[in-house]
Amino acid sequence: MSLLQELGAQLRATSDELPTGEVTVAMERLRTATELLNWVRQTSVDPIGVPQLGNATEHAEHAAAALRLTQDAIAAYLAALGLAADAGAPPDQDWKAGLEKKDKQDEPAPAPGQQEQQPPPEQLGPWWRERVEQLTGEAPPPPQANGAPPPERTADTAELLRRVAAGVRSGDRARLGRDLHGVNAATGLGLSAVTPPVLRRLAGDLLGHEPGPDDLQRLRGAAGGRVKSLLPGTPPATLDTLLARICRTPPTEQAPAHPADSAVTASVLTGVLLARLGRDPATLDPGAPEPLRPRGVDA
Repeated sequence: MSLLQELGAQLRATSDELPTGEVTVAMERLRTATELLNWVRQTSVDPIGVPQLGNATEHAEHAAAALRLTQDAIAAYLAALGLAADAGAPPDQDWKAGLEKKDKQDEPAPAPGQQEQQPPPEQLGPWWRERVEQLTGEAPPPPQANGAPPPERTADTAELLRRVAAGVRSGDRARLGRDLHGVNAATGLGLSAVTPPVLRRLAGDLLGHEPGPDDLQRLRGAAGGRVKSLLPGTPPATLDTLLARICRTPPTEQAPAHPADSAVTASVLTGVLLARLGRDPATLDPGAPEPLRPRGVDA
């Protein structure tokens, strides 16, 4: 691979790792919160935080626009270098489209006499669980006796990553499915943002050096089979693209656009690399970005 191609791969990897999707999800949830508060305000003259939420939503919109401009600028630069394959549209462009599509499908039709009905639940939940079921082959938990969807666990993305890694280590696909089904979409999609530095560090520890283009086949052989067994519904291009990003090499084909594919596959790949290194998932700190070694243990 030429120096120019390596530069293009690094630029595309940087563009892919920008948290555009997370900002979009946060923006949608702020808008939902504003709508719910406006619904409550029908019986109160107190603004109860609506102006503050409006300001936060505006900031999120500016952040999303800035990230998109950055990705467009990188794509334009790659195109100017003649790297047309690397200059394609960012893979997360369908985050907002997916949210809007699901919102339109789930939006209840207004009916007379139902103005006081409870506000609808988060729109992302069914969308996330449907995709997790396709990837893992594990069905979501059944609804409660009253017909309501099962409750979601309270967990941040870092804790979810540790749970997924623990499920991978035990080889329990049912447990993996439960952990992924048990969180909302915003938490699950956050895996795409926290895993890239962790994966690159773990791959480097496994290889004994910084991952490069020549290590792609070795990493595929070390992790590919285990990932596919735990995620039978994952498109092959998803894992190939993740491994290519770790090795800073252009992907051989365009990865599927569904954002959940990358998030789920990256978390399982993290667990596989941890298992290959013999490390405890409970010590994983995505902010490090390496597993924290217990005291008294040499590097």
